[in-house]
Amino acid sequence: MGVAWPCVVVYAVSISLMMLNGAALPEETLELIAEANKNGPYLGLVIPNSLEMDPLLQSPNFTSSNLTIDFSGRRFRFGTIAEKKVILVMTGLAMINAGITTQLLLSIFDIEGVVHYGIAGNANPDLHLADVVIPQYWAHTALWNWQRYGNGPEDELPLESQGDYTRDIGYLKFANYTVNMTDRSSYDNLLNNIWYQPEEVFPVDGTPEQREHAFWIPVDPFYYEVSQKLEDVILEGCLNSTTCLSHTPRVARVQRGTSASIYLDNAAYRDFIYDKFNITPVDMESASVALICLQQKVPFIVIRALSDLAGGGSADSNEADTFVTLASNNSVTVLLEFVKHLSAATISLSNINV
Repeated sequence: MGVAWPCVVVYAVSISLMMLNGAALPEETLELIAEANKNGPYLGLVIPNSLEMDPLLQSPNFTSSNLTIDFSGRRFRFGTIAEKKVILVMTGLAMINAGITTQLLLSIFDIEGVVHYGIAGNANPDLHLADVVIPQYWAHTALWNWQRYGNGPEDELPLESQGDYTRDIGYLKFANYTVNMTDRSSYDNLLNNIWYQPEEVFPVDGTPEQREHAFWIPVDPFYYEVSQKLEDVILEGCLNSTTCLSHTPRVARVQRGTSASIYLDNAAYRDFIYDKFNITPVDMESASVALICLQQKVPFIVIRALSDLAGGGSADSNEADTFVTLASNNSVTVLLEFVKHLSAATISLSNINV
């Protein structure tokens, strides 16, 4: 009997990755990958760290298949949620780790879509700690063109005429945040302006080396439609019998989220990005997952629970480690409900198409 084409593709991808890593991937691992893909496709669950993954592993709603495949420093765990086959993988901190992990997941395994979940800071004054938000759009807001001192909004940026940079998205003027200036009415700041830039994107079905640009990346419209069913999910508001929030957490679909490899704990910048971009969650991984899924043409959605008010100012304690466990648990609760609804919706669509 000949080898099935999907297996050939998996072997080819794996061999390419082996060469990049400079070491041979064990034959046993290659066989496990090929065998796993025979049982696909899977929904990929991409998770930043163990604090956010452990509640899912311990949930009775997740059934582990006891299969794990270790590759390139990542562990891929297999199981089911509501009859939906899933692969769990932890990224590690920040944009590069999230991008590498997501690309490995999509390159090696038969993936039908990606759900990224975890915790985040909150920039939206209308939402609160332990609320869970589902943004419709994501952006990476740490790709900048930092303008030299003396130039302003009317001055063209270096390489702007070649299409490398743009002034379309907007900028942050540091002088607007100078404080304690009592001796004169006008002031300036040598840090000048930073201009936000879109990412270069090379779609998997595009012409190699022909770039496109993307700043706001939309989640999958079908996944977002399914997420509407989550707004009535009941969330926990207490860590224990003595430590509770002053409000009842809720699920909210919001317009925008942002990511950067920056831990944001600054109220001035938090308020700026909310006023400038109408951003709610701020984190360090989601936009990277979004960009990889965009380039690979794979449906995705992001679920983030608000663990702190990035920069302080809440009526509740703002220490991230105070409510991080509660927020992590709430993110898992919403994830599980999403997968249940997605599974039901997928089965319904399949029955209609038969």
